[in-house]
Amino acid sequence: MRVLTTCVALCALALGLGRAAPPQQQEQEPAKTYTEADAQQYLDKLNEELLRYSNLAAVAEWAYASNITEETLQNKLKVAADSARFQKESWKETIKYPWTTFKDPSLRRQFKKLSVLGAAALSEEKYEKLDKVISDMTSGYSTAKICDFKNREKCDLNLEPELTLLLAKSRNAEELKHVWVEFRKQAGDKLRNHFTEYVQLLNEAARLNNFTDSSEEWVKDYESDEFRQQIQELWLQLRPLYEQIHAYVRRRLHEQYGDAVVQRDGLIPAHLLGNMWSQTWNNIFDISTPYPGKQAVDVTEAMVAQGYDAVKMFKLSEEFFTSLNLSAMPDTFWQRSILEKPAGRNLVCHASAWDFYDGKDFRIKQCTRVNMEHLLTAHHEMGHVQYFLQYKNQPGSYRDGANPGERRGRHRCTRITHRDLVTAHHEMGHVQYYLQYKHLPKVYRRGANPGFHEAVGDTMALSVSTPKHLRKVGLLPADSKDDPQSELNYLYNMGLEKIAFLPFGYLMDLWRWDVFRGKITPENYNCEWWKLRHEYQGIEPPVDRSEDNFDPGSKYHTIASVPYIRYFVSYVIQFQFHAALCEKAGQFDPKDPARLPLHRCDIYQSKEAGNLFGSMLSLGSSKPWPDAMEIVTGQRKMDASGLMAYFMPLQKWLEEENKKTGEKIGWDASSPRHGCKSNKSEAKAVPAPEAAPAAAAVPEAVPEAAPAAATPAAPAATAAAPAPAPAAPSSSR
Repeated sequence: MRVLTTCVALCALALGLGRAAPPQQQEQEPAKTYTEADAQQYLDKLNEELLRYSNLAAVAEWAYASNITEETLQNKLKVAADSARFQKESWKETIKYPWTTFKDPSLRRQFKKLSVLGAAALSEEKYEKLDKVISDMTSGYSTAKICDFKNREKCDLNLEPELTLLLAKSRNAEELKHVWVEFRKQAGDKLRNHFTEYVQLLNEAARLNNFTDSSEEWVKDYESDEFRQQIQELWLQLRPLYEQIHAYVRRRLHEQYGDAVVQRDGLIPAHLLGNMWSQTWNNIFDISTPYPGKQAVDVTEAMVAQGYDAVKMFKLSEEFFTSLNLSAMPDTFWQRSILEKPAGRNLVCHASAWDFYDGKDFRIKQCTRVNMEHLLTAHHEMGHVQYFLQYKNQPGSYRDGANPGERRGRHRCTRITHRDLVTAHHEMGHVQYYLQYKHLPKVYRRGANPGFHEAVGDTMALSVSTPKHLRKVGLLPADSKDDPQSELNYLYNMGLEKIAFLPFGYLMDLWRWDVFRGKITPENYNCEWWKLRHEYQGIEPPVDRSEDNFDPGSKYHTIASVPYIRYFVSYVIQFQFHAALCEKAGQFDPKDPARLPLHRCDIYQSKEAGNLFGSMLSLGSSKPWPDAMEIVTGQRKMDASGLMAYFMPLQKWLEEENKKTGEKIGWDASSPRHGCKSNKSEAKAVPAPEAAPAAAAVPEAVPEAAPAAATPAAPAATAAAPAPAPAAPSSSR
């Protein structure tokens, strides 16, 4: 999941695509005729400058994220200010070109992507203030420490690795409550006033770019006015599956902790789900396993026994990508990445992948542990870098994912566990994307949409996590066998990550969109946050909350200004990609899934699948994302049928098991702990949804000629807010 530090000055440019400049910015200059040849020559020169500024910004951002000091902060802010000044000057030149009349579609698309000034539209003073407030929030989050539950004089526990491990391993409900509450005091509550100022400044920048507010700006890269409706329809299609796993997990937690802690038919207390934000539930697999006596797919012990360290884990991830005929990591990747947490300094330990915009320098920052999760995350982040490599020769404005689910900088503090194995593959996926599009102009060096970048590494991890693949690479015994009960355990564990995440991935930006629109105000930040978590996730806080708290701010992406809906998108389309690639590799038959089921597919060593995937990655954002998706899937819309096919055996089992034990499906979304002043708008019981359309449609074509003010494109970004540098690094969830 990815770190996204703040977005940068240059990044912010891409945020306002397709909008006309404010009237005061469209003063007529003396008439001069510009031909398309003139425009192309101008873009060639601008691309060189964009790449240079993006590189300077990435270097400064990396220095700060990997060593949080006043010196690195001031340098980062200075580079950001320089970038903003460059944007304004370049924008004045760019808007002179009559790009809406150009016949060359690529030329029109590049000018369209460069046509909004972004956060640099703010005055220099306000731009620097916005950048500073995001940096302050990120620093406050990254340096938060709490006291030990068992020794209150030991007050040096960080989120990574101490608190993450405690939440994963402890089964003491009081200790878990302590960790949950104290972290939010340090990393959320203290940042509330900063966040309010950030919202005001970000909205002001959006309005200067002729958006109604930042919520409108944040979804522009999906290139569809119906995007929010499409996402809602996908959620309605997937919610029944989530409700089944929620009901089963609630029963198992009730058995573990009793009536005093967990109500059999109500909301699940958030501190019991093994994760600081209850976004994934893998860490409670041991106390909720369907078949406890059967083998679980966790290769942590095997990696430790075989001497795996962080580098070996990422080398394994690299070999997966090269087996598909995708790119190997450049030497600089191994020389400059941070794959283990260095001692003696504060850094942003949230996993992230970085493109330095020189076609050679791509990095990951990850505080690695040797575990299965981080192995998969390594593959995910490598996927981002592979995307960067594939589109590195594109124009700067095209170096983005086809739609928003992507990222730009990666660093990860890795542990040697099964989960870190997953994370490693995820982060490598980002890097792979960078590698695939490094030939593109700067404006195109992004994922086809923000969700594409996130989906690349996770698509690879779906193969990597299979018992079949783990046998091939020697992490499971070659003679081990799959039986139906072991396979169900495997699918359930995958469901604790993939299915459990869906409502959280959806509601994060539902909350922020309404904050930006003014529907949620500082007076009810926390109340409205918990209403959404009750309604969509069916969870509640372990203690009473109030407006003295700021629980949304305990999540990195909130305070780092990283849009989150990309992760929901990626969780849908990664299965769409997986199904198409598996069919290409001859390992999935949608007409006969009983013979070749999707959850057993491993595309490792399939050059046919790799070549197909690479052809999509190499487009960056040079084409509308439906065009990119069509290359791999033959479809032009997001479709949840791949996810449903993957989990069909699990869904059938959950439905039978929940019926057998008499579980209530759903929950009453009201709770006395949300901190709301009144219950007037309290959510009612969540009924089972009516059937939703099988997929969310998107337009067949995205028009290119919407008028807008022109500006230089921003570096590939993962966050939608400004910051000094190119696009924000692609980060983990």
